[in-house]
Amino acid sequence: MKQEQMSTLTDGIFAIVMTILVFEIRIPQNIFIVTNQTLSLAVFSIYPLFLSYLLSFSLLFTYWRAHQYIAYDLAKNVDIRLSNLNALFLFFVGLVPFFSHLLGQYSYIQFAIIAFGCNIILISISLWIMRRYIIHSSSIENAPFTKTENEHANVRILFPAVAAIFAILVSFLHKELALVVFTLAILFNLSRRSTRYIFYFVDMFRKRN
Repeated sequence: MKQEQMSTLTDGIFAIVMTILVFEIRIPQNIFIVTNQTLSLAVFSIYPLFLSYLLSFSLLFTYWRAHQYIAYDLAKNVDIRLSNLNALFLFFVGLVPFFSHLLGQYSYIQFAIIAFGCNIILISISLWIMRRYIIHSSSIENAPFTKTENEHANVRILFPAVAAIFAILVSFLHKELALVVFTLAILFNLSRRSTRYIFYFVDMFRKRN
């Protein structure tokens, strides 16, 4: 498989998955008399679905952006194992609409939060494994990178997984707060300077030791 073929497949799946997300937002069908008031109340009643869509769309965008760098900037060629790892990553990405709808429809149920979090964890780990393979594989040619760039990239990939684990634990105490944790993880990856703040404190700790 050539890189262009893998890129086309990946971009196509991300485009489809990100589009399917909005299909899950539907107006309730139990409105018997449609007026401005009843329609506006019906739309407002499904706000958890809108929030779940926003959260999932932002999540997919950050993973697509990270995948673009890992698979097409860091790696200069593709082998069979890399294409298999890419397929595994896309498999978990394809499950996002299902778990997004589950979370939007049943955000007050702990199982929905746990399932959504587990999907994030699996996506993060599969992407991290792909990056590790590209770096250490003898058959993949890498673009040059520094130790600092590698550390920052790993934090960006794994931070959503760590946040998801924390959100799952928090859900045992407070379900709404768990959703806030998911949101903060997405905002972290959307920010350009987020890893700099983390490594500012990490470097301070390293100097002390």
